[in-house]
Amino acid sequence: MKKTVFLIAMLCLMLTGVKGQQRIDEELTALRQWKATTVVSECAVKAYGMDKCFIAEKIPDNVWARMQGKTYKPNNDIGRQDLRYLRLLHWDLDNQIHIGEMVCNQKIANDLVEIFKQLFEARYPIERMVLPDEYNADDEQQMRANNTSCFCYRPVAGSGHLSNHALGMAVDLNTLYNPYVKRRTDGTLFIQPSTGEPYIHREANFPYKITKTDLAYRLFTEHGFTWGGEWKSLKDYQHFER
Repeated sequence: MKKTVFLIAMLCLMLTGVKGQQRIDEELTALRQWKATTVVSECAVKAYGMDKCFIAEKIPDNVWARMQGKTYKPNNDIGRQDLRYLRLLHWDLDNQIHIGEMVCNQKIANDLVEIFKQLFEARYPIERMVLPDEYNADDEQQMRANNTSCFCYRPVAGSGHLSNHALGMAVDLNTLYNPYVKRRTDGTLFIQPSTGEPYIHREANFPYKITKTDLAYRLFTEHGFTWGGEWKSLKDYQHFER
């Protein structure tokens, strides 16, 4: 294994030049430590091993510590043993590979690994994928950042009922460009994130838009998820749940 990694790294160096050696070393370190948001090259991914870039594992201690008081609060509905930490990669619109992460219910962990691996292989654009804890579990803030995530122990926006996110059974994808929209009883619209108003007009062309002809829609629905963009009482264009 070490010999294979060395040979791949040497091939990458031949292509990138000597100045690229330090950069590849830094990327391999980021992959070993799994530093989410770090941009890595295809060479580094190949050297590290694609099979280690799409996995579900029990929640590591350092991740669990990050979640306390933010996405995770003491409750009687779900515990650490019910959750899994996903290591994932994703492309952005600039054709850069980012290290991503996600926490979900163990019941859908393998499905999500498969879905996001297929999205990666198709170079489907996802701008950001970090735990909502990076935003102190503030849903409005992470949506404004166009963050993609799953688990967060919280109620449905504007209600006292638990969201499927609280059970780790729902994924919000490219959230800024695929907002949550509900008409209030007074006729006004509740839009989340509040900066997502330009993107409630689904006939317009803009990046990261999810539609029924979209690869993400096809993969999630094939795995038994429903899409909030098809709901009648409201529209949650970012949302897939099972």
